[in-house]
Amino acid sequence: MNPHPTRRAVVLAGAGAALAPALPAFATTHASDKPVQPYASYWYPDSLPSGSPGEGITWRSLKSWRKSTDADLAFNAATVPLARRFTPTPANPTARAGQARIQSLVSFGPTASNPSQGAPTADYYALTHWAYIDELVFWGGSSGEGLILAPNAPVVDAAHRHGVRVLGNVFLPPAAYGGQLQWTRDLVQKDASGRYPLAAQLVAVAAAYGFDGWFINAETDGGNTALATDMLGFVKELKALGAARGQRVTWYDAMTANGSVSWQGALNSQNRAFFEAADTMFLDFRWTAGTLAASGAKAGQLARNRYGLWAGVDVESNGWDSSVDWDAIVPAAGRHVTSYGLYRPEWTRNHLPANRTPGDFHAADDRFWTGPSLDPSRPEAGSGWRAPAVAVADRSTVGAPPFATTFNTGHGLRWYESGKVTSPAEWNHLGLQDRLPSRRWVTRTTGQHPTVAFDFADAWRGGSSVLVSGSPGAPVTLDLYATRLPLSKRTVVELTHRADADVTVELAVATAEPAKPGAPHPYRCIPAGTLRAGGWTTTRLHLTGLSGTARAIGVRLTAAGALTYRLGALAVHDGPQVPASPRGLKVTAGADGMRFTWLGAAGPVRHYELHRILPDGTRRFLGGTCQSAYYVPGLVREQGEKAARFEVRAIGELYAASGPAPAAHTW
Repeated sequence: MNPHPTRRAVVLAGAGAALAPALPAFATTHASDKPVQPYASYWYPDSLPSGSPGEGITWRSLKSWRKSTDADLAFNAATVPLARRFTPTPANPTARAGQARIQSLVSFGPTASNPSQGAPTADYYALTHWAYIDELVFWGGSSGEGLILAPNAPVVDAAHRHGVRVLGNVFLPPAAYGGQLQWTRDLVQKDASGRYPLAAQLVAVAAAYGFDGWFINAETDGGNTALATDMLGFVKELKALGAARGQRVTWYDAMTANGSVSWQGALNSQNRAFFEAADTMFLDFRWTAGTLAASGAKAGQLARNRYGLWAGVDVESNGWDSSVDWDAIVPAAGRHVTSYGLYRPEWTRNHLPANRTPGDFHAADDRFWTGPSLDPSRPEAGSGWRAPAVAVADRSTVGAPPFATTFNTGHGLRWYESGKVTSPAEWNHLGLQDRLPSRRWVTRTTGQHPTVAFDFADAWRGGSSVLVSGSPGAPVTLDLYATRLPLSKRTVVELTHRADADVTVELAVATAEPAKPGAPHPYRCIPAGTLRAGGWTTTRLHLTGLSGTARAIGVRLTAAGALTYRLGALAVHDGPQVPASPRGLKVTAGADGMRFTWLGAAGPVRHYELHRILPDGTRRFLGGTCQSAYYVPGLVREQGEKAARFEVRAIGELYAASGPAPAAHTW
């Protein structure tokens, strides 16, 4: 990819399967010398480089891939379905619905050795501002490792929970970065019947792994019109086959109709055929106000939506200090011209010093997506950075009960259960991320606005809570969720919260939309009592007198002095639900860790959690996943332990745990 005409920025080396038949209640196998760590998958189209791969790299051919022989598929296949979204009344008058959308190109880790299911560190790009994103591209690939990347399951599961599609990446690099034109020819090869077998393979991979399509980035120069014709036929077939599986294709503005690589920064005669063959097109960064206006008009002439064009915005190096002609894409007055694509917004993590904390990352990420005011209802006028919240209306997936959240961001410094630490280790796993508030953070008060942030020093469950702190001197209403939750006589809301000093809490529920964009929700406030300084408590509230549909949920806080309030969980439901138990937990030990597999529970499950039962009877959290398989590195024998005991439980949408499926490993 070519962010600037004078600079080539290319990613180099960085960027459910059926299980065994039912097993007995306890099952184990003994150690082997083979490593068992599963990693995210990556391939070359067909032919492999000459020589030998570097340490930790495995060269694979996509043409040779078979679902039936994919040993790590159980660890890599996402399971969360794509949630339906709705668009509430925008948080401010400038954020528009139904116009520009955002595609985000993110490198979550290296091409090779990218763990399938998280890792024991909290230092991770734990993206949470899904509400402004339409599609996410799992960016990466390199000539020395592999060119075709399948997103790892935690990223897809978190994105789907928030209604965001995820695309895998096909990267054919420039020759200057090791690209070989043979790999392009491999990708678009035809069989005896004139079909494109690797198009079918890409569709099969996306279906097996549970993601939503492909981003095609063909930047290897030296081609001709014949190769471009083959590429066009390949893209058409990829789109046709993928559409039957709900998949999408984005074409990157690089290869042109004559087979050469010539970035246009526009929709024009050089790339029109590829745009028409794909679902959307990412326009190279060299666009201008004139070329974007012409591109939008051209899309209309082709009976295509102009918002299917992503104008590239390179934020890899400078983040919110990037120089962008925002009025060329999302003018403050008039309709938006095109959509836009953010290239490498993980800058919000990468630009921070090495000793960064999760709190540091989220503070930077909130500023990037919300703007300097850190409140989308009060955007800062005159800022050179036009944050997504200023231009693009947020969306929500909180549309049906039961709904619950523990404000878990998908990483943490430790793991909490019922307010107690059950693992002191750092961790990240985006698949465990909750549905999070889309507007961060909207506060309304006649006093001083408090600070609102995710807090990692204490939590009710998972790794984080919401901390409201300051000295407002007046009541504060905090918007939490835009919802479409039908209410019944049985509906209850549960708040799990704590305070460091006296604070009076009210649940705020709105059954109607605001009068206009940026206006406050017409909340009705229900007393939830006064919290004294102390530990976590759960307040259960009946919505007496309310009917219809809950359109928004928040809290109203009143403190005489300093305010320090933590919200650890929120649930809305018509009655408790306990999931069925998984079965047949199996342990396979290897030289570097243990693989756990089990038979999934019948009925709906949010995720699974794996614990180790220590010799003294306490339970230590080992990890959680949305899959029916999990890998744990570095497990060792406890003193005096003859056999390690494990349990896996299903966790429901209200965070109730099922009964355990046990297993043991004899040392």
